[in-house]
Amino acid sequence: MAERSASRTERTVRADRGTDYAAPALDKALDILELLAGEAGGLTQTEIAERVGRNVSQIYRVLATLERRGYLTRDDRSGRYVLSMALFDLAHRHPPLRGLVQLASGPMRALADAVRQSCNLGIDDAGAVRIVAQAESPADFGYQVRVGARFPIESTATGAVLAAGTDAAAATPLGPGEAAQLADGWLARPDRLQAGVTDVAVAITDRRGHTVAALTVPYVATSYSSVGLDEVVAAARATAAEISARLGGIPAAAD
Repeated sequence: MAERSASRTERTVRADRGTDYAAPALDKALDILELLAGEAGGLTQTEIAERVGRNVSQIYRVLATLERRGYLTRDDRSGRYVLSMALFDLAHRHPPLRGLVQLASGPMRALADAVRQSCNLGIDDAGAVRIVAQAESPADFGYQVRVGARFPIESTATGAVLAAGTDAAAATPLGPGEAAQLADGWLARPDRLQAGVTDVAVAITDRRGHTVAALTVPYVATSYSSVGLDEVVAAARATAAEISARLGGIPAAAD
């Protein structure tokens, strides 16, 4: 599950550091965006007001403005507000993420063509896995993950790779032999959210050796599969090493 947004107390401490330049309306808007980022099912106006420590009249205009600007959407039946994809779109226009996706797109396309499986690129998004790029399988039959999709970090192989070596690693239970794989920067195991899929996830690192993304092949073995799992693992690790090298990073050692 995604981490909840910062508590009201934590937000107040941050705000107090620069009270001479405080912008109350902006603070309210950011509080709301941070809160809803961790609420996949959305919240009502009353719930939002309670969670950010305000009354409804204090946030009404802010909610209306965020909805008008396209950052929030409101369900007419339930009255719940959820984040739109506007922030995701902004993030993709941010040079570091855009550069990562651009550098990875060619190798990802080559990987998908070689193993005849789709592959995707995931990053840590506030304690959850966010899919930021995807290359479709050239095969007539396959499995793919939508760009923009968000998953719990503790229940995915991608999340385990992203969390390895961090405080979040304790929340990602591992099976026999998986710790050794993660120590080498990769993990292959059955998908815990979709039966019949084996996820092959490999770390992509920057020049400091930090994991900045994970390349994942959601492998589906069918009568159409012409490449076995071991070959997919080797190809995915080689591709992740290539992307890491393009970033000036330190790739995980391939066997």
